[in-house]
Amino acid sequence: MPDPDLVSRALARNVKRLRTERGHTLDALAARSGVSRGMIVQIEQGRTNPSVATVVRIGDALGVSIATLLDYEEGPDVRVVPGDQAVPLWTGPKGGTGTLLHGIEAPGPLELWDWRMAPGEEYSAEPHPAGTVEILRVVEGELTLVHGGRVHAVPAGSTVSFDASHAHVYRNAGERELRLTMVVSVPPPR
Repeated sequence: MPDPDLVSRALARNVKRLRTERGHTLDALAARSGVSRGMIVQIEQGRTNPSVATVVRIGDALGVSIATLLDYEEGPDVRVVPGDQAVPLWTGPKGGTGTLLHGIEAPGPLELWDWRMAPGEEYSAEPHPAGTVEILRVVEGELTLVHGGRVHAVPAGSTVSFDASHAHVYRNAGERELRLTMVVSVPPPR
């Protein structure tokens, strides 16, 4: 796991750099993202550890992936992310994790995730920008996906894709660990 201070400094540097490159004031980014100006100031100064939802809203407002916001390396065209440097962004109360494995901008943000959820854990995701698609492959256990008010059972070995511009929930209603791999594709900003 990467040093949390390194990740916090990268988030601070990248949010400020991207906000400035796009010509957004603090107030403009706050209005676009729905994140308070004060929180953005704290993030840019590296004084807070924001929630995943906050980082997602800022990334969406800037038109970049979470991976870009947390990227602490400026590297070559080929970038290898060692397993111990993947960034866990969600931790469930029973030890589950949502870990960002890698992400690129091609032509919009594209992210690869590894999720592990203990029995009884769930994650509620806010709507992403219009045109965002998620693809999930269940490796172990069974995913209960709630989307559009409907419940979908996705057993091990199955893959599901959906429009992620609507609120959705990942839930492990089973009795054993749930493992899944997820790809999130966000359209480029207009």
